[in-house]
Amino acid sequence: MTESVWDYPRPPRVEPTARHVVVRHAGRVVADTRRAARVLETSHPPVYYLPPADVAAPLRRAQRQTFCEYKGVATYWEVAGIPDAAWSYEDPTPGYEALRGLLAFYPSKFDECTVDGEVVTAQPGDFYGGWLTSDITGPVKGGPGTHGW
Repeated sequence: MTESVWDYPRPPRVEPTARHVVVRHAGRVVADTRRAARVLETSHPPVYYLPPADVAAPLRRAQRQTFCEYKGVATYWEVAGIPDAAWSYEDPTPGYEALRGLLAFYPSKFDECTVDGEVVTAQPGDFYGGWLTSDITGPVKGGPGTHGW
């Protein structure tokens, strides 16, 4: 079944998923779970949020923070020595409590991220962290000329 990012809601929706999500870097498994949540938002590929208990790499809180009009203040994390490689919502706004403490990984910063064994393509640009798989159709936000979408 394919999903169009244009059928996703705004404001975004959080839903649990049992899909097998794996993050690898430098020949090691950084994270491996079937207990992720995914965020679906109009014009964006899904972002997968993983439980910290399923992360095998060292995590260190970074100084960087950003603000999402829906989810609140994002805290960034150094993962396996990679700066700002993941983010979380430690105190999400009402309606997004399911994301509390879960980690979203930028697929562009790791050697390989997979969903059910399929290698993902990172969402274009360097701000959003969506995971593109063959079952997601676009066009997607993030590349040149898409800022105003």
